Amino acid sequence: MAEHANFIVFEGPEGAGKSTQITRLQARLEAEHIRPVLTREPGGTPAANEIRKVILDPGLIIDPLPEFLLYSASRAQHVAEIIKPALDTGKTVVSDRFSGASIAYQGYGRGLDLTFIHDLTARVTQGIKPDLVLLLDINPEVGLKRVAARGQKDRLELADLSFHQRVRGGFLAQAEADESWHTVNAAQAPDVVETEIWNAVARKLSL
Repeated sequence: MAEHANFIVFEGPEGAGKSTQITRLQARLEAEHIRPVLTREPGGTPAANEIRKVILDPGLIIDPLPEFLLYSASRAQHVAEIIKPALDTGKTVVSDRFSGASIAYQGYGRGLDLTFIHDLTARVTQGIKPDLVLLLDINPEVGLKRVAARGQKDRLELADLSFHQRVRGGFLAQAEADESWHTVNAAQAPDVVETEIWNAVARKLSL
């Protein structure tokens, strides 16, 4: 990773407002003359975007293991084609989700073995880890109401409330264990959330 490269990841339960805050962060960074590479998971590349369509298709039934393997395939392509090249040239990368999502969704949510998830993830990410993870935390009941207001739900959003509660627990457990994670109460007003995010990013980037 180049000396001035920074890898920032947004994580959180469904309906936490990641997309809104990523757009706001982009504007803040550009005001500081930093042009971030914005990307997302699953997706980020043509091949990974095709995998995304399968993973999120509400008409499909996918068992937990193949679900995780699909995410891992998408992530491996994403890292090789987008994330690593950008970081190697000193760019700031901002991603909507990364490996923490698999730990939360397929580990805590689906019940897959966490050691297996960590081991395979270390391989597909080529050892790359975020410099800062912004966890937008929200009660799943509130988040899912936001999702419902948007219209048609994808396959993960259709899962029951207990699944989403386990996922939230998985995110919070990671934030508790890793100092690179910063938790923000996403139930607050968007302007308040934006300010908290920017303060964390500005500290990390020494702005």
